[in-house]
Amino acid sequence: MAITIATLGGGCFWCLEAVFQSLAGVESVQSGYAGGQLANPTYQQVCTGTTGHAEVVRVAFDDAVIDYETLLNVFFAIHDPTTRDRQGADVGSQYRSVIFHHGDEQRAVAEAVIVRLNAGRIWPDPIVTQIEPAPTFYPAEGYHQNYYRRYPTQGYCQAVIAPKLAKLRRSFRDLVADGERRLA
Repeated sequence: MAITIATLGGGCFWCLEAVFQSLAGVESVQSGYAGGQLANPTYQQVCTGTTGHAEVVRVAFDDAVIDYETLLNVFFAIHDPTTRDRQGADVGSQYRSVIFHHGDEQRAVAEAVIVRLNAGRIWPDPIVTQIEPAPTFYPAEGYHQNYYRRYPTQGYCQAVIAPKLAKLRRSFRDLVADGERRLA
């Protein structure tokens, strides 16, 4: 088993975390912050939009079960990569769409996926997702980890995360881990 790391930002990290935790081959998902100037930022600091950090997830996955390109296909399907610094009601640079690549191979795959998706005109506007080398990753506070799994009935979870999980189960059913297929 070869574990590979992906670092992705596409709005609130709770949404990304819940989706990637549902995929077969994903070993772990950790919510955190990356891409800013401040060492060891807090959620309150990142929320100001002044630290330069994005809310991201660090996904450890078995590339023999799910490859990086497939992970990116899911990533692009569950958020709007055409809006700069915004996902739904979440506005600010901390919610930007960003791929922090871990090497030239990931960068090339990310660029190719974006070219393919833009050519397919999946969205009416071009993808604005940034592709940058992976900077230092700072884990988010403990209360942000496994958020959907701990609070599935919380309002935000029901209104925003649950529909993303439903879309995942509809569009990528063959990728969803066996135990996750039955969850709403």
